[in-house]
Amino acid sequence: MKKRDYYEVLGIGRDATTDEIKKAYRKLALKYHPDKNPGDREAEEKFKESTEAYEVLRDQEKRARYDQFGHSGMGGAGAGGGGYGGFSGGIDLGEALRAFMRDFGGGGFGGFEDLFGGSERSRRGGMRTPGRGNNLQIRLKLTLKEIARETSKVIKVKRMVSCPSCDGSGAKKGSRDKVCPACQGTGEIRHASRSLFGQFVNITTCSTCRGEGKIITDPCPKCGGEGRIKGTSSVEVKIPAGVSTGNYLSLNGQGDVGPRRSRPGDLIIVIEELEDELFERHEFDILCDLPVSFSQLALGDKVEVPTLEGKVKLTIPPGTHSHKIFRLKGKGIPRLHSHGRGDQLVRLIAWTPQKLSPEEKAVFQELDSKIKTKPPACGKHIYSS
Repeated sequence: MKKRDYYEVLGIGRDATTDEIKKAYRKLALKYHPDKNPGDREAEEKFKESTEAYEVLRDQEKRARYDQFGHSGMGGAGAGGGGYGGFSGGIDLGEALRAFMRDFGGGGFGGFEDLFGGSERSRRGGMRTPGRGNNLQIRLKLTLKEIARETSKVIKVKRMVSCPSCDGSGAKKGSRDKVCPACQGTGEIRHASRSLFGQFVNITTCSTCRGEGKIITDPCPKCGGEGRIKGTSSVEVKIPAGVSTGNYLSLNGQGDVGPRRSRPGDLIIVIEELEDELFERHEFDILCDLPVSFSQLALGDKVEVPTLEGKVKLTIPPGTHSHKIFRLKGKGIPRLHSHGRGDQLVRLIAWTPQKLSPEEKAVFQELDSKIKTKPPACGKHIYSS
């Protein structure tokens, strides 16, 4: 399939600034992220395509080469910096996820309405880095009231932990490792070759010792030489106020322990906001419907309104129409990584009795006969807000 123009992929002009490139990519990545589109192959391809475009255009050197030569200038390790092989074969999902996390994770909450799908591939395969433990991802459900304030949670995580029998070394206690005979302890294999342009040295990871430089002669019987076993650990997570579904927190080193004391992976905490019984959230504002009687709307009243921090008094002026919205300043959700809070919107809904007793029906009939003011004719914008 013919590659699309990177600027076209991101929907930006060729004179776009770095901030505009980042903003455009973020919007697309959130839309097509695998977590938001589980099992959708087309969305996954678009997520990878937008990430590939972003990785080139965000880098001034790569962008200049692309502007001059197009996709043909991206071939080879030089274009891709060795990381993605110049994108000549296309970026894979694991690389795309890592690129997204690099710029929109970084140990803090990302702004994405989604992130890191629960697929086993992204959690166990695509996110793994050789020589270290796997990154893990879990979902943390929070109520709206928990989101409205800084929250601390202790969660249990099933992960690979250091083997207590060998203290993570992978070797049986009392045994000694030996230097790898293939690489002489360097963990690398060097192959030298000559050409018309001189001598070239190709360095690869030693396959015998997997880059460790040593070989375990007597493996630990408990972990089989891996230096780690399956276990469960408790992790405390502090969630700042104002998060929403899809925001995530990266806890460095809290994922799977790496084999034989190598670096541990990270733990990705993805937020899932539970639906609230009273409030409907709109970014940092919240909305609730308050049923009131016709008499309260016509005559005015003082009523109690529930908020996230308790009840407050609201004055209803005489002659208020149904669906009128009142704004309670600063009673909404704190703004994430910013100052201030959103507002609470209270929508008054005229409550109509479903059943009337004969006495109640007579009262309404008498009231209707005495009220001279009649409803207006059908039309747009009958009430002004």
